[in-house]
Amino acid sequence: QVQLVESGGGLVQPGGSLRLSCAASASIVAIDGMGWYRQAPGKQRELVATMTRGGSTNYADSVKGRFTISRDNAKNTVYLQMNSLKPEDTAVYLCNAERVWIGFLKYVDDVWGQGTQVTVSS
Repeated sequence: QVQLVESGGGLVQPGGSLRLSCAASASIVAIDGMGWYRQAPGKQRELVATMTRGGSTNYADSVKGRFTISRDNAKNTVYLQMNSLKPEDTAVYLCNAERVWIGFLKYVDDVWGQGTQVTVSS
């Protein structure tokens, strides 16, 4: 069974930084697009940043210039460096993998982690 495990969330003051990590468990051949989404209380889930296996990135306008997504394909891990955090960044951050290859012509689509809470408050 493929699982994504996030870590690195917590409480931080406005202007502070956090680095989130998301690692895939189980035996995996490769992962296509990976990304981070977030969901605040009472709001819909929204895209934060995505990155293809080749390194192309996409960011929500609200985080451009403050957040940086990166990934280590050898470790099947994706990161989100968050700087200049604002109270409105408070949310549960979820990791997503578009397609996880587990063997020859074997894959699992749309895998989600359990989420990690990020709270920005003074």
